[in-house]
Amino acid sequence: MEDYFVILSLIVITLLTLYYYFTLNFDFWKIRGVPGPKPVIFFGNVKDWATRKLSISQFVAKIYNEYKHEPVFGIFQRYTPVLIVNDLNLIKDVLIRDFSVFAGRGLYIFKKAEPLSEHLFQLEPERWRPIRSKLSPVFTSGRLKEMFPLIIECAEHLEEYLDKTVKNGEPIECREVAARFTTDVIGSCAFGMNMNSFKDENNIFRLMGRKVFHTCAQQEVRDVCREFMPYLYDTVGHTLQPTGVYKFFTDTIVDAINYRIENNVFRPDFVHMLKHLKQHPDELENIELTDSLLTSQAYIFFLAGFETSSSTMGFALYELAQNHHIQEKLRAEIREHSPENSQLTYKQVKGMKYLEMVFRETLRKYSILPVLIRQAAEDYTFRGTKITIPKNTSVWIPIYPLQNDPDIYPDPDKFDPERFTDEAIAKRHPMSFLSFGDGPRNCIGARFAHYQSKIGLITFLRNHKVDICEKTTIPFETVKQLFLLTIKEGVHLSVTKAP
Repeated sequence: MEDYFVILSLIVITLLTLYYYFTLNFDFWKIRGVPGPKPVIFFGNVKDWATRKLSISQFVAKIYNEYKHEPVFGIFQRYTPVLIVNDLNLIKDVLIRDFSVFAGRGLYIFKKAEPLSEHLFQLEPERWRPIRSKLSPVFTSGRLKEMFPLIIECAEHLEEYLDKTVKNGEPIECREVAARFTTDVIGSCAFGMNMNSFKDENNIFRLMGRKVFHTCAQQEVRDVCREFMPYLYDTVGHTLQPTGVYKFFTDTIVDAINYRIENNVFRPDFVHMLKHLKQHPDELENIELTDSLLTSQAYIFFLAGFETSSSTMGFALYELAQNHHIQEKLRAEIREHSPENSQLTYKQVKGMKYLEMVFRETLRKYSILPVLIRQAAEDYTFRGTKITIPKNTSVWIPIYPLQNDPDIYPDPDKFDPERFTDEAIAKRHPMSFLSFGDGPRNCIGARFAHYQSKIGLITFLRNHKVDICEKTTIPFETVKQLFLLTIKEGVHLSVTKAP
C-alpha cells in the first residue's frame, strides 16, 4: 500500500511541477497591462494552430480580428510570450525607425538537425548584416538587367510547354507549371545551370523542391517536435528531414564553387558571390565561413525564389480565371507593350502598370508569409504608450490579417487591382502592405521575385486564356500544415488559346 502511495505522490508532484512550469509565465502580459486572450496549459494560445485545426494564416487572422482595435496585444506560443503589433505607426517603428532594436528574428537555428538553417532569413544580426551586404549586389537593378535574357529563355520554354499542353484539352495544374518555370529561372540566374524542367519532369532540383514542401506524417512529426520539444529535436531532428535534400544542395554548391575556383570561371550570379566569399573570408570578420554557411544562402535563395514566386503566379492565375474582365484588361496591356513575335524587354515589363497592380493585389490578398517575426535586442517602450517589453521578447507583425482588414482594404475578399493605383496607394499608410517586409531586413530578392513572376504571367496570358474548371478549388482552401500560404490541391485551371 505504501508503494502505491509513493508512486501516486510522485505522479502528483510531477504533474504539479509540469503545471507550474507551463503556467509560470502566464501573468506576463497582465502585469504589463497588455490585453490578450487567456492561455491554456501546454499550448498557450496556439492550440488551434498546433493541432492543425487552423493554418497559421487563419489562426493569426482569428486573433487579430478579436483585438484589431488594440495597438498591441499579447499571446503565448506555448509558454513563451509574444507581442502582436497592430498599430501601423508602431509597426513602422519596429521595422524602420527603431530597427537597431529589432534587427533579429530570434529564430532558433538547429545546426545539427537542419544543417542548412544558417541562412539570411534566420541568422542573428551579427552574421546577417555582413553577409547581406556582400550578397545584395546580386539583386541590384543593373544585375537584374544582365539576368533578363536568361529569364526570357526560361519563359520561352514555358510558352512551348503551354502550346503543347493546351492541345490535350485537359486542365493544367498552374502552380506546378509555375514552379517548373521559377525553378528553371533560379537554376539559370543563380546557379548557372540549364535545368529545363519542362522537358524533364523529374529534374533533380524540382524533385528536391517538392520534397521540402511535401506534407506528410514525417513532416507533421518534425514540426511538432521542433515546436514543442526543441532540445530533443536538435538531437534527433536530422532523422526527420526529407531524404537527401541537404546533402544534394551541399554537394551541388560546394562542387560548383570549387569548379569555378579551379577553372577560373566567371559568371555574374549568386554562386559567384559565394565563390568570392570563400576566396576572401577576411571580408567577413569574426565569421567562420563554412561550406554549410555558404550553402545555406544558396538553399534559401532557391527555396524562396521558386516557392514564393510560383505560389504568387498561381494565386494570380486563380483570380484571373474567376475575373475575366481583369484578365482581358491585363492581356490587352501585355499585347500593347509586347506585340506578338516581339522580344520582351526589361523596359516593356517595367512599363506595364496594370500588371504591377494585379501583382500587388495578388500579394495583398494572398500574402505568402503570414507574419513577420522580430525580437527585441533590449528593453523597449513603444512610442506613445506605457507598454514596455523586456529584452528578447518576440514581436509578430500580422501581415495576412492586416492586408485583409476591411478597415484598410474595403471588401477585402474582392480581387480589385484598382486598389493599387498611385492615388489609392498614396492614401494608405505605407505599412499597410508588407508582403516583402520593409526596412533594412526586407526581402533581399524582392526585385528579382517581381520580375520573374511578371514575366511568367506575361508568358501565360499573352497568347493563352485561363478559366476555372471542375478541379478548381473554390472557395479557396489553405494547406494547414504549411507555414507559407498554399492553396489546397493546387491551382487546376482550363488553359486555352486566347483570341
